[in-house]
Amino acid sequence: MSIEFKKKPGIIAYLTAGDPDLATTRDIALAAIDNGADVIELGVPFSDPLADGPVIQRASERAVARGVRLADVLEVARQLRKARPACGLVIFSYLNPVVRMGMKRFCAQTAEAGADGVLLTDMIVEEAGEYLVEMKANNLAPIFLAAPTSPDVRLKAIAAASQGFVYAISRVGITGTQQRVADDASELVARLRAFTGPLGIPIAVGFGISNPEHVRAVGQFADAAVIGSALVALIENTAPADAPAAVGRFIAGLRA
Repeated sequence: MSIEFKKKPGIIAYLTAGDPDLATTRDIALAAIDNGADVIELGVPFSDPLADGPVIQRASERAVARGVRLADVLEVARQLRKARPACGLVIFSYLNPVVRMGMKRFCAQTAEAGADGVLLTDMIVEEAGEYLVEMKANNLAPIFLAAPTSPDVRLKAIAAASQGFVYAISRVGITGTQQRVADDASELVARLRAFTGPLGIPIAVGFGISNPEHVRAVGQFADAAVIGSALVALIENTAPADAPAAVGRFIAGLRA
């Protein structure tokens, strides 16, 4: 269970696994790592991704239509861990596919695949008892979302339950690229620091980060930036054979 950000801000790259296909997802992830991504979030495609905007929804729909399942995503994770032993690797999913597999089995197989942590978008800290027990038993980092609307008592609970990093949502709403980083993001991170600081837990900011200026702005107050919809849109609009190189250039540009 090791998630490290070598430079500030760290870069976390989100990919919808299986879009355009599983082999290309693997190659895209390798290109992202080799060009400066500290962490890969492998998104498990889901038929009803309510927290996501249209770009990631379309990617999820395409992957689901191809029959991509949670077990397939874990196999990609296994391949990435073998190919890049030092990379940070997080399984990103809605709760439903995990419940179908079974929490105990999911955590055991995720650990066996070599993942460092898990982020379940609709797992709330108040109902995470069984989840946290199984995550600890398998030496996996539970990562929770924190929103600008969360009261301090909830932020404290999220900080106490989280490992790896806390994912701070830059604004209320669904995923998608934005023109600028929301003011809510820096305020939320400042509030979170009161609880994560003593525990040494990094804070990553996501939702709307899409260009070097955004990454630079996030680096002024947070530990890492999450790039999601911008990457998924790039993949959507690039021929599969060209997608790994395109993503590599994009990540290198963010890092530069």
